[in-house]
Amino acid sequence: MNTREGSAAFVAPLLVLGFGHMISNLVRTLPAISADVLALDLGVSAEGLASLTGAYHFAFAAGQIPLGVALDRFGVRPVSLALLALVAAGTVLAALAGGPGGFLLAQVVLGLGCSGMLLCPMTLAAKLLTPAKFGLWSGLIQGVGNVGMLLSASPLAWLVEQQGWRAGFWVSGALAIGVAALVARAVPAPEPNPGPHPGLLADAKRVLRLGAGAKLRGMVLLAFASFAVVIGVRGLWGGPWLMEVKGLTRIEAGHVLLLLTLALIAGPVAAGVLDRRLGRRRALLAAGHAVAGLALLLVAGGGPGGWLSRLAGVPVLPVSADAALLFAFGLAIAIQPLIFAMTRAAVPPEEAGKALSAVNLSFFAGAAVLQAATGPVAAAGGVGMAIGFLGAMVLLGTVLFLGATRRRG
Repeated sequence: MNTREGSAAFVAPLLVLGFGHMISNLVRTLPAISADVLALDLGVSAEGLASLTGAYHFAFAAGQIPLGVALDRFGVRPVSLALLALVAAGTVLAALAGGPGGFLLAQVVLGLGCSGMLLCPMTLAAKLLTPAKFGLWSGLIQGVGNVGMLLSASPLAWLVEQQGWRAGFWVSGALAIGVAALVARAVPAPEPNPGPHPGLLADAKRVLRLGAGAKLRGMVLLAFASFAVVIGVRGLWGGPWLMEVKGLTRIEAGHVLLLLTLALIAGPVAAGVLDRRLGRRRALLAAGHAVAGLALLLVAGGGPGGWLSRLAGVPVLPVSADAALLFAFGLAIAIQPLIFAMTRAAVPPEEAGKALSAVNLSFFAGAAVLQAATGPVAAAGGVGMAIGFLGAMVLLGTVLFLGATRRRG
C-alpha cells in the first residue's frame, strides 16, 4: 500500500475493517440483554445458555491458528471478505434456530466468522505502522469496534422488546453484508507475495511456538483473563445481574449497560493516548486490569446481603453504585489494546499476523473456558458469585503477567 500514514486512503481501510469488529462485538454481546427470552425460547436454563454462547468463543479460538497463517500469506482483504460471509451465514442460522442444537451451530459459525474481525485491521496496522505508533491506532480500532456493544445496549433492548431476540440477528446479518461491500471497495488488494512459503503446517506450528515462547508469555497469560471478563459481564451476566438481582426492567438495564459500553468505547482511545505520552505499557496494563478486577469484586459485594452491602449498612447497594462501578470497570479494562501493542513490538512485521493471532487465541480461549466456568459457579452461588469469580480471575492474570514480564520492564 503506497499511501502515506494518516492520509484518507490509509484511514478508510482501517475504519471499514473496524466496522467488522463492531459487528463481532454486537453478535457476541446480544445474549446479555436478551438472556431471559432467549433462554425461554430455546428451552434452556441461564447456565445452559452460558454453555451455548461459550461455543462461540471455542470456535473463535480454534480459528486463530489458521487465521494467523492466512493473514500473513493471503492478505487482509480476501480473509476479511471470507469471514464476513461466514458471519452473515451465522446470523441467519441464529435467527432461524428452533432449539439449542440450531443455536449451538449458529454460535460455532459466528465464532469462526468473527475470529478475524479484530485481527484484520490490527494486522494491516501492524504492517504499516511503527511499533511506537501502533499502540495509538490499536486503541482507535478497538474503540470503533466497541461501538457494537453500544448498539447491543439500549437500542437492542428496545428492539428485543418490540420484535424479539431474533430481530437482533437479522439486523447483524444485514450489517455484515453492508460492511463486506465496503471492504470490497475500500480495502486494497494485497500485494503479490510469490514466496517461497513454508508449508501450512510449519506456519501453524510457528503460531503456537510464538504463543508459548518467552517473548509473548506475559501477554498470553494476561490475555487469557482480559477479554473473558469483558464478555462475561457485558455479554452474559450483566443483564441478569441488573434485571434479576437489582430488579431493573430490560430498558433500564440497557441504560446501565450503555454506560459501561461508553467506557469501553472511550477507554481504548484513552489507552492509546496514554501509551504515546507515557510509554509504560507494562505498568498501564497491570494497573488497568487490577482496577477492573477490584471493581467486579465490589459489584458482586454490593448484592443482597453481600459483604459490601453489609459494610455499608444497607440490604443492597443502589443501582447507581453498580452504574459507577461498571463504568470504572469499563474504563480500566479498556487498557487491553496495549496487549496487542506489546505483542507487535516483540516481533518483526512479517510475523505480525501470526503473533497477534497467538495472543488473540489466548484472549478467546480464556473467554471460552472462563465463561463456561461461570455457568456452574452461578448455579452454585448465583449471578453475583459468577461476577466475583471473573474479578478474581483477572486479578490472577495480572499477577501472572507481572511475573512473566518482570525482566523486560
